[in-house]
Amino acid sequence: MPSPAERAPLGMLHIPLRDQVRDELRRRIADGRLQPGSKMVERELAEEFGVSRVPVREALRTLETEGFVQVVPRKGVVVRHLSRRDVEELFDVREALEFLATRLATEKATNEELAALRHVLAEGEEALARGDAAGAQESNEAFHDAIVRFAHNDLLAGLLEPLQGRLHWLFRQNEDAAELLHEHEGLFTAMTSRDPEHAATLALQHVRVNRQIALRILFGTDDEAAEQGA
Repeated sequence: MPSPAERAPLGMLHIPLRDQVRDELRRRIADGRLQPGSKMVERELAEEFGVSRVPVREALRTLETEGFVQVVPRKGVVVRHLSRRDVEELFDVREALEFLATRLATEKATNEELAALRHVLAEGEEALARGDAAGAQESNEAFHDAIVRFAHNDLLAGLLEPLQGRLHWLFRQNEDAAELLHEHEGLFTAMTSRDPEHAATLALQHVRVNRQIALRILFGTDDEAAEQGA
Protein backbone atom coordinates (compact mmCIF):
# COMPACT_ATOMS: atom_id res chain seq x y z
CA MET A 1 0.00 0.00 0.00
CA PRO A 2 2.05 2.99 -1.20
CA SER A 3 2.32 6.15 0.86
CA PRO A 4 1.63 9.50 -0.84
CA ALA A 5 5.36 9.99 -1.29
CA GLU A 6 5.69 6.62 -3.02
CA ARG A 7 2.89 7.16 -5.54
CA ALA A 8 3.88 7.72 -9.16
CA PRO A 9 4.18 11.39 -10.21
CA LEU A 10 1.23 12.88 -12.04
CA GLY A 11 1.50 12.19 -15.75
CA MET A 12 3.28 8.86 -15.25
CA LEU A 13 0.05 6.87 -14.92
CA HIS A 14 -2.29 5.87 -17.75
CA ILE A 15 -5.11 7.88 -16.18
CA PRO A 16 -6.43 11.29 -17.35
CA LEU A 17 -4.61 14.12 -15.60
CA ARG A 18 -7.87 15.59 -14.30
CA ASP A 19 -8.61 12.29 -12.53
CA GLN A 20 -5.12 12.11 -11.06
CA VAL A 21 -5.41 15.66 -9.72
CA ARG A 22 -8.90 14.93 -8.38
CA ASP A 23 -7.76 11.75 -6.63
CA GLU A 24 -4.77 13.44 -5.00
CA LEU A 25 -6.88 16.36 -3.77
CA ARG A 26 -9.47 13.90 -2.44
CA ARG A 27 -6.72 12.11 -0.50
CA ARG A 28 -5.49 15.38 0.99
CA ILE A 29 -8.99 16.31 2.14
CA ALA A 30 -9.68 12.83 3.51
CA ASP A 31 -6.45 12.61 5.51
CA GLY A 32 -6.71 16.17 6.85
CA ARG A 33 -3.86 17.77 4.93
CA LEU A 34 -6.47 20.10 3.42
CA GLN A 35 -8.71 21.36 6.19
CA PRO A 36 -12.24 22.78 5.78
CA GLY A 37 -11.98 26.36 4.59
CA SER A 38 -8.64 25.83 2.82
CA LYS A 39 -8.42 27.76 -0.45
CA MET A 40 -7.86 25.80 -3.68
CA VAL A 41 -6.05 28.10 -6.08
CA GLU A 42 -5.89 26.79 -9.65
CA ARG A 43 -2.59 28.44 -10.51
CA GLU A 44 -0.81 27.22 -7.38
CA LEU A 45 -2.11 23.68 -7.75
CA ALA A 46 -1.13 23.57 -11.43
CA GLU A 47 2.40 24.66 -10.54
CA GLU A 48 2.67 22.13 -7.72
CA PHE A 49 1.46 19.22 -9.85
CA GLY A 50 3.35 20.31 -12.96
CA VAL A 51 0.26 20.42 -15.15
CA SER A 52 -1.75 23.10 -16.94
CA ARG A 53 -4.67 24.79 -15.21
CA VAL A 54 -7.21 22.90 -17.36
CA PRO A 55 -7.02 19.50 -15.55
CA VAL A 56 -6.97 21.33 -12.21
CA ARG A 57 -10.09 23.28 -13.15
CA GLU A 58 -11.83 20.09 -14.29
CA ALA A 59 -10.80 18.28 -11.10
CA LEU A 60 -12.17 21.07 -8.93
CA ARG A 61 -15.48 21.00 -10.81
CA THR A 62 -15.77 17.27 -10.11
CA LEU A 63 -14.90 17.75 -6.45
CA GLU A 64 -17.58 20.43 -6.21
CA THR A 65 -20.14 18.02 -7.68
CA GLU A 66 -19.05 15.37 -5.17
CA GLY A 67 -19.47 17.79 -2.26
CA PHE A 68 -15.81 18.18 -1.29
CA VAL A 69 -15.38 21.82 -2.24
CA GLN A 70 -17.58 24.83 -2.83
CA VAL A 71 -17.29 28.20 -4.51
CA VAL A 72 -17.49 31.04 -1.98
CA PRO A 73 -18.04 34.63 -3.20
CA ARG A 74 -14.86 36.73 -3.00
CA LYS A 75 -12.86 33.70 -1.78
CA GLY A 76 -13.02 31.29 -4.68
CA VAL A 77 -12.93 27.51 -4.28
CA VAL A 78 -12.51 26.26 -0.70
CA VAL A 79 -12.70 22.89 1.04
CA ARG A 80 -16.27 22.47 2.24
CA HIS A 81 -17.24 22.27 5.90
CA LEU A 82 -19.38 19.18 6.50
CA SER A 83 -22.39 19.88 8.68
CA ARG A 84 -23.93 17.38 11.09
CA ARG A 85 -26.66 16.78 8.51
CA ASP A 86 -24.01 16.08 5.83
CA VAL A 87 -22.32 13.52 8.07
CA GLU A 88 -25.59 11.84 9.05
CA GLU A 89 -26.64 11.57 5.41
CA LEU A 90 -23.27 10.05 4.50
CA PHE A 91 -23.69 7.44 7.22
CA ASP A 92 -27.26 6.70 6.11
CA VAL A 93 -25.97 5.92 2.62
CA ARG A 94 -22.94 4.06 3.93
CA GLU A 95 -25.13 1.81 6.11
CA ALA A 96 -27.27 0.76 3.16
CA LEU A 97 -24.51 0.31 0.60
CA GLU A 98 -21.96 -1.33 2.90
CA PHE A 99 -24.55 -3.83 4.11
CA LEU A 100 -25.20 -4.76 0.48
CA ALA A 101 -21.52 -4.76 -0.53
CA THR A 102 -20.56 -7.08 2.32
CA ARG A 103 -23.37 -9.51 1.60
CA LEU A 104 -22.46 -9.64 -2.10
CA ALA A 105 -18.73 -9.95 -1.43
CA THR A 106 -19.34 -12.83 0.96
CA GLU A 107 -21.27 -14.60 -1.77
CA LYS A 108 -19.09 -13.71 -4.77
CA ALA A 109 -15.48 -13.16 -3.64
CA THR A 110 -13.08 -15.79 -4.90
CA ASN A 111 -10.74 -17.61 -2.55
CA GLU A 112 -7.88 -15.54 -3.99
CA GLU A 113 -9.74 -12.33 -3.23
CA LEU A 114 -10.41 -13.43 0.34
CA ALA A 115 -6.70 -14.17 0.65
CA ALA A 116 -5.98 -10.63 -0.55
CA LEU A 117 -8.38 -9.31 2.09
CA ARG A 118 -6.52 -11.33 4.72
CA HIS A 119 -3.30 -9.70 3.49
CA VAL A 120 -4.84 -6.24 3.99
CA LEU A 121 -5.67 -7.20 7.57
CA ALA A 122 -2.12 -8.47 8.10
CA GLU A 123 -0.75 -5.13 6.87
CA GLY A 124 -2.97 -3.39 9.41
CA GLU A 125 -1.72 -5.65 12.19
CA GLU A 126 1.89 -4.93 11.23
CA ALA A 127 1.26 -1.18 11.11
CA LEU A 128 -0.42 -1.28 14.51
CA ALA A 129 2.46 -3.29 16.00
CA ARG A 130 5.03 -0.74 14.89
CA GLY A 131 2.92 2.23 15.98
CA ASP A 132 2.21 3.42 12.46
CA ALA A 133 -1.16 5.13 12.87
CA ALA A 134 -1.27 6.34 9.25
CA GLY A 135 -0.54 2.85 7.96
CA ALA A 136 -3.26 1.36 10.16
CA GLN A 137 -5.75 3.91 8.83
CA GLU A 138 -4.75 3.14 5.23
CA SER A 139 -5.32 -0.55 5.94
CA ASN A 140 -8.77 0.26 7.33
CA GLU A 141 -9.70 2.16 4.17
CA ALA A 142 -8.22 -0.54 1.92
CA PHE A 143 -10.28 -3.20 3.70
CA HIS A 144 -13.56 -1.39 3.00
CA ASP A 145 -12.55 -0.56 -0.58
CA ALA A 146 -11.65 -4.20 -1.25
CA ILE A 147 -15.05 -5.41 -0.05
CA VAL A 148 -16.72 -3.11 -2.60
CA ARG A 149 -14.49 -4.48 -5.39
CA PHE A 150 -15.09 -8.08 -4.37
CA ALA A 151 -18.87 -7.55 -4.46
CA HIS A 152 -18.49 -7.65 -8.26
CA ASN A 153 -21.32 -5.21 -8.84
CA ASP A 154 -20.41 -2.37 -11.18
CA LEU A 155 -23.48 -0.31 -10.36
CA LEU A 156 -22.78 -0.48 -6.64
CA ALA A 157 -19.13 0.49 -7.20
CA GLY A 158 -20.24 3.38 -9.40
CA LEU A 159 -22.63 4.66 -6.74
CA LEU A 160 -19.93 4.53 -4.09
CA GLU A 161 -17.07 5.95 -6.16
CA PRO A 162 -17.94 9.66 -5.73
CA LEU A 163 -18.49 9.05 -2.00
CA GLN A 164 -15.24 7.21 -1.32
CA GLY A 165 -13.15 10.25 -0.40
CA ARG A 166 -15.72 11.53 2.06
CA LEU A 167 -16.18 8.03 3.46
CA HIS A 168 -12.43 7.75 3.98
CA TRP A 169 -12.58 11.05 5.84
CA LEU A 170 -15.26 9.56 8.08
CA PHE A 171 -13.17 6.42 8.65
CA ARG A 172 -10.37 8.58 10.00
CA GLN A 173 -12.56 10.08 12.74
CA ASN A 174 -12.24 6.81 14.68
CA GLU A 175 -8.67 6.75 15.96
CA ASP A 176 -9.02 3.45 17.85
CA ALA A 177 -7.14 1.42 15.24
CA ALA A 178 -6.97 -1.68 17.47
CA GLU A 179 -10.76 -1.84 17.86
CA LEU A 180 -11.28 -1.24 14.14
CA LEU A 181 -8.93 -4.09 13.34
CA HIS A 182 -10.71 -6.37 15.81
CA GLU A 183 -14.08 -5.61 14.17
CA HIS A 184 -12.61 -6.20 10.71
CA GLU A 185 -11.24 -9.57 11.78
CA GLY A 186 -14.69 -10.64 12.98
CA LEU A 187 -16.20 -9.48 9.72
CA PHE A 188 -13.53 -11.30 7.72
CA THR A 189 -14.23 -14.53 9.64
CA ALA A 190 -17.91 -14.31 8.74
CA MET A 191 -17.01 -13.71 5.11
CA THR A 192 -14.67 -16.70 4.94
CA SER A 193 -17.45 -18.81 6.49
CA ARG A 194 -19.59 -17.77 3.50
CA ASP A 195 -22.34 -16.53 5.80
CA PRO A 196 -23.60 -13.46 3.91
CA GLU A 197 -26.37 -12.44 6.30
CA HIS A 198 -24.13 -12.64 9.38
CA ALA A 199 -21.34 -10.78 7.61
CA ALA A 200 -23.74 -8.07 6.43
CA THR A 201 -25.16 -7.71 9.94
CA LEU A 202 -21.65 -7.29 11.38
CA ALA A 203 -20.90 -4.70 8.70
CA LEU A 204 -24.03 -2.76 9.65
CA GLN A 205 -23.10 -2.87 13.35
CA HIS A 206 -19.58 -1.71 12.47
CA VAL A 207 -20.91 1.30 10.54
CA ARG A 208 -23.33 2.25 13.31
CA VAL A 209 -20.63 2.16 15.98
CA ASN A 210 -18.41 4.34 13.82
CA ARG A 211 -21.34 6.68 13.21
CA GLN A 212 -21.69 7.34 16.93
CA ILE A 213 -17.95 7.83 17.32
CA ALA A 214 -17.71 10.25 14.39
CA LEU A 215 -20.67 12.33 15.56
CA ARG A 216 -19.26 12.51 19.07
CA ILE A 217 -15.81 13.56 17.84
CA LEU A 218 -17.06 16.07 15.27
CA PHE A 219 -20.05 17.54 17.09
CA GLY A 220 -19.77 16.48 20.71
CA THR A 221 -22.78 14.19 20.59
CA ASP A 222 -24.18 11.12 18.83
CA ASP A 223 -27.51 9.99 17.43
CA GLU A 224 -28.74 8.56 20.75
CA ALA A 225 -27.85 11.70 22.70
CA ALA A 226 -29.45 13.86 20.02
CA GLU A 227 -32.68 11.84 20.20
CA GLN A 228 -32.79 12.06 23.99
CA GLY A 229 -32.32 15.81 23.83
CA ALA A 230 -34.99 16.26 21.17
